Amino acid sequence: MMDICLLGTGGMMPLPYRSLTSLLVRCKGKGYLIDCGEATQISIRRRGWSFHDIDTILITHFHADHISGLPGLLLAMGNAERQEPVLIVGPKGIQHVVHSLLVIAPRLPFPLEVHELDGNEDFTVADMEISAFRLNHSMICYGYSLRLPRAGQFDPEAAKTLGLPVQYWHVLQKGETVTWEDNTYTPDQVMGPPRKGLKVTYATDTRPVDVIAEQAKDADLLICEGMYGEPDGPEKAKDKKHMTMQEAAGLAKKADVPELWLTHFSPSMVNPLEFEEEIKKIFPRTVIPKDRRTVELKFED
Repeated sequence: MMDICLLGTGGMMPLPYRSLTSLLVRCKGKGYLIDCGEATQISIRRRGWSFHDIDTILITHFHADHISGLPGLLLAMGNAERQEPVLIVGPKGIQHVVHSLLVIAPRLPFPLEVHELDGNEDFTVADMEISAFRLNHSMICYGYSLRLPRAGQFDPEAAKTLGLPVQYWHVLQKGETVTWEDNTYTPDQVMGPPRKGLKVTYATDTRPVDVIAEQAKDADLLICEGMYGEPDGPEKAKDKKHMTMQEAAGLAKKADVPELWLTHFSPSMVNPLEFEEEIKKIFPRTVIPKDRRTVELKFED
């Protein structure tokens, strides 16, 4: 399963009633954080989740509302007695940006590993398969899809037919090869085809681009920028290279996702819920969330 918490829903600046947009995903004891604006660690604490287990931080781009909270978060993780390495992934230049921010946090009790993206890229961290894809913003910006694959179902009758002792079955279930009595046994001999896993796609800040719908096509949840909802929103969105709620709903409809969460609301948007009825006419499975909305995604039976 995957635990997902949208830590904040705001764009540009934190407000007393709205934290900056950031997403924390927990899976199998690992934490994956997307973006880290100012005071992100406060929202994590309010949710009651731990800093200690954040292993990977994915940065979309270098605007302050998406990265300026990084030193404070890393210091909080250090105070939580973390010692294992932390991976930071982001656009080209992330190495320089991270080192510059760490001038005020120079002594961390854990090593940092920094990976620079140079175009669309797929990579794996622990059990999580991650896709980074280019968006269309005023600077280089990436969206991310996080996928938790699921192995096929174990066939005990096939294992019995092979004559393999029961104590070796769990090794094959973990995807490893077994050698016993001069014979080699491989997982494909006892495992069915891969089953549907879990996936969340996250995209902000950007104009609407086809790659978002393509990435979200098989996602269980799409979390997408909807910065403006008002009548003059399209003009402002085009000028600042952001997206309206209506445009995000159109992408969700195209991808036919089970659910869309809108986020990155403009500070001028006091009550995003006032646009809910209009947006749901475009895509009925739209949620206009408040900070720290949480869901537990589970495998299908």
